[in-house]
Amino acid sequence: MGRKRVYGMTLMLMVICSFASGLSFGKDPKGVMATLCFFRFWLGFGIGGDYPLSATIMSEYANKKTRGDFIAAVFAMQGFGILAGGMVAIIVSSAFKAKFPAAAYQVDPIGSTVPEADYVWRIILMFGAIPALLTYYWRMKMPETARYTALVAKNVKQAAADMSKVLQVEIEAEQVKIEQLGRNKGKDFGLFSSEFLRRHGLHLLGTTSTWFHLDIAFFSQNLFQKDIFSAIGWIPKAKTTNAIDEVFRIARAQTLIALCSTVPGYWFTVAFIDKIGRFAIQLMGFFFMTVFMFALAIPYHHWTLKDNRIGFVVMYSLTLFFANFGPNATTFVVPAEIFPARLRSTCHGISAAAGKAGGDSGGFWLLVR
Repeated sequence: MGRKRVYGMTLMLMVICSFASGLSFGKDPKGVMATLCFFRFWLGFGIGGDYPLSATIMSEYANKKTRGDFIAAVFAMQGFGILAGGMVAIIVSSAFKAKFPAAAYQVDPIGSTVPEADYVWRIILMFGAIPALLTYYWRMKMPETARYTALVAKNVKQAAADMSKVLQVEIEAEQVKIEQLGRNKGKDFGLFSSEFLRRHGLHLLGTTSTWFHLDIAFFSQNLFQKDIFSAIGWIPKAKTTNAIDEVFRIARAQTLIALCSTVPGYWFTVAFIDKIGRFAIQLMGFFFMTVFMFALAIPYHHWTLKDNRIGFVVMYSLTLFFANFGPNATTFVVPAEIFPARLRSTCHGISAAAGKAGGDSGGFWLLVR
């Protein structure tokens, strides 16, 4: 269908489902959760398309010398999104605490949920539609990537015309290349062919397995971050506060962690990926994530003591720093570079899906435990 067309479709799906998530309805809490899960599923469907497309489009627009920097920079904007999401949660919860001071500090012994909390989570979820909607115009103005048009759609003249608009210089399609593409049209191999397996089977195994193993740890950390903060006493236990105050405290803690570790990690990758290479950054990131996780887990009870909490937060922040100055960024970059144009976005999507499968399995295992 082409990068540009699907890019627009996934964006509109994200806008609609982000807004609809805040309007989740039902006769009881179970009904609300059911409709929320429905809208979040389709939101994930849109994000699942946006992931490989963002990486692929940047890969196909960039030159070889700075391609790693540019793809990593696209992914690094996720860090600013995390900060923006935290700030929205802080502002919304603070506004409700100020407007309903009695409700903001009242503790409900049954479930610590005050009626106003129902508005807080809905507003926060609906805010997610705004930045996505703001990018729609620019996505629609963007031409199809020249590599897709030339190598997949086999229209070299149109590719040359599109690149002329992007680079603002006159580009002529070479007749020799047009004829060569015509001769090679029937020689393309598919995803499930033996030729793909021979040429790129190990590449796909490498991109899927590394992303899978990363997200077991990375998503588990993020899913249970509030429990980690509660265990070390950085934020109060859920039953000692109400939902609005809990949202405020968790958002404040997560935003601070993102500001001090997550965001710098992303931009260290941008700065060094084309200097020291993808492999070195990925290996280094996995190594230091392992070191700091063992350093937190083995003497765990030492870190829960009041005098050692700051040390725990510092070590935990370093784990997230080396996740982003490491495999969380490189697993996004490599699949956009290593596969042929006609299969690039598909293979990137498979790799990303493998990562989310790792995140699901890690989270499920911890819940069962």
